[in-house]
Amino acid sequence: MKTSSFPKLSRRILLLALLASPLALTSLIGKDQPELKIDDSPLVQDGRQANSFAPVVKRVTPSVVNIYTAKTIRDNPGVSPLMDDEMLRQFFFGGRQPAVPQERREQSLGSGVIVSEDGYVLTNNHVIENAEEIKVALPDNVSIYDAKVVGTDPQTDIAVLKVDAGSLPAITVADSDMIEVGDVVLAIGNPFGLGQTVTSGIVSAKGRGGMGIIDYEDFIQTDASINPGNSGGALVDAGGRLVGINTAILSRSGGNQGVGFAVPINQARFVMERLIADGKVTRAHLGVMIQPVTPELAEEFKLPGNTGALVGDVTASSPAERAGIKAGDVIISFDGKKVQDSRHLRLLVAQTSPGTSVTLKILREGEEQDVSVEPEQQPQGGMAKTEGSGGMKRGSDNDPLAGVSVEDIDARARREHDIPSQIRSGALIVSVTPGSPASRAALRPGDVILEINRQPVSGADDAIARSRSLNEERVLLRIWSQGGIRYLIIDGNPVEPAR
Repeated sequence: MKTSSFPKLSRRILLLALLASPLALTSLIGKDQPELKIDDSPLVQDGRQANSFAPVVKRVTPSVVNIYTAKTIRDNPGVSPLMDDEMLRQFFFGGRQPAVPQERREQSLGSGVIVSEDGYVLTNNHVIENAEEIKVALPDNVSIYDAKVVGTDPQTDIAVLKVDAGSLPAITVADSDMIEVGDVVLAIGNPFGLGQTVTSGIVSAKGRGGMGIIDYEDFIQTDASINPGNSGGALVDAGGRLVGINTAILSRSGGNQGVGFAVPINQARFVMERLIADGKVTRAHLGVMIQPVTPELAEEFKLPGNTGALVGDVTASSPAERAGIKAGDVIISFDGKKVQDSRHLRLLVAQTSPGTSVTLKILREGEEQDVSVEPEQQPQGGMAKTEGSGGMKRGSDNDPLAGVSVEDIDARARREHDIPSQIRSGALIVSVTPGSPASRAALRPGDVILEINRQPVSGADDAIARSRSLNEERVLLRIWSQGGIRYLIIDGNPVEPAR
């Protein structure tokens, strides 16, 4: 079982299956795409409570399978092969033969969903990760197949398996973008190895992310009971259509506490199609460093709300630079879809085929503009970071830059703080007084001030001069920090203590 800890909240995010060990993946590159049963019509929402979901369950459960994996465990892995040398044995063990490593087979389980009659199965990457042997068992526990791994995508925790069978009971796939908070959902899987189990609940939230479980988080949250062993199983709507792949729970105990997460089927389908076609997932990027639009930044940039993604910097020779996107632009729409925040934009871009022309709607100086851009394939190492919200010594306590000391950027500073060569000018922060407005805004030594109130900063003297000419108690900075460039507002107004 995988666990991600959140010590401040005393809680855990749990990936819901036991793990396995090394597996050579079998790639079926170049295969035709599976023929899915798709029903993307909106769910009928008449407000009436169903007396029984038995007809739906009977139709859906044959499509949800058990996945068994096996691996070899060495009980004494610390014994080195060098101990085969007699001189070394004499030195370390007085000539005695050290204990021989013992091997044993360890098995684990999870769930999966049949998505095509010819044997394609969706599950979680962590269900089959490092497995040496994988078997797929239909609910009757009589039909058991050896499974090949078509491909895996750890960044979304999705894996595609293939079994050599035909006329399998494939599930009907829905459009997960159409579900709404409050819709009834059923979770189907094999919790704790008990056998196929169905639980019910509602969609508690959509677009959950920022939890650090996987790289591309866009989870459907549900209160339908999900437990270890449910991983890779189906989350279906009241019509029995697949809307998500159950993946994780938030729990203090390791069991269900009413907060479960599923990868939306639209995202899983994108990954599946790429793995079947290419054996890997190729994602696009724009070449921008983006950050969320906080209320303070929305006010500073005169934005109508807190939605969209603020461009902190544009990479040279990138698709964004060629399209004319500039630092300070706010991307509010991508290919006709409203951008909720920087994480949402990252998802939309990543699910775009490289080289496809798309239209961005941006806000620049309060005016909307349409920009055409062709995202390129992501370079090795992923797309630009999404930065969170995060600013010369001067006088009063209300001074936003009080307690900040700066110096010019020299060769020593570049080496010490790993400042890239493209940062050609700016003022390096060498100290920040604890408790000052800049400290409260998370400005730190090693950050580089690039702009003050949208005016470029050439060096330390320029930064000091600009700071002394400020009259307001708020200042907008553009800074380089920890490998990325972002905007930051420093507010000199004192913080009222909690009462």
